[in-house]
Amino acid sequence: MTDLQSFVAPTCDRLADLLAAAAVDIWDAPSLCEKWLVRHVIAHMTMPVRLTPEQFVAEMAAAGGDFTVLSDTVAARDASLPLVDLLDQLRSPRLHAWQPPGGGAAGALSHAVIHSLDVTIALDRPVVAPREALNAVLDQLTAVNGTVFGVDLSDVLLEATDTGWGWGTGQLVRADSGSLLALLSGRALPDGRSLPRR
Repeated sequence: MTDLQSFVAPTCDRLADLLAAAAVDIWDAPSLCEKWLVRHVIAHMTMPVRLTPEQFVAEMAAAGGDFTVLSDTVAARDASLPLVDLLDQLRSPRLHAWQPPGGGAAGALSHAVIHSLDVTIALDRPVVAPREALNAVLDQLTAVNGTVFGVDLSDVLLEATDTGWGWGTGQLVRADSGSLLALLSGRALPDGRSLPRR
């Protein structure tokens, strides 16, 4: 069986390398996450490095138990951290070993891969996640019929143009694996494509 956790480190490290090599203004470019710039996505991805479990519980209480509110609050606050610190946190072994409560290795991988795509697709940069990682998360999201992000897959045939991966029946949606994964995650692609919502 594939060790899903082992794909987290290369995904985060390659994303850090991409950002470190780019111009500083790239951090203020829009991401695929609605209302978030690249710096907000990285602040969100690296939140587990900065917050202890006790601090996370306190932040959750302050957000009224709403994880979306917590995420927006922390991302807005911590996006102003020095870029070198955010890059170091993206490369942190602590982040690479982290697993979301109840999510296990599968949740850790989907967190790293999906948010890396929020950055790379928006910036028109190459995917940083290993191909096996993309396929694993594609399989995760289609196994539950798109319910994680509320997309409607009842009449959709997904087909990856860069691999042999495919799923479903119905209206054909063809794209590279990263773009398909972004669509399954409820994102709209830069060309305007999106999947119907439930």
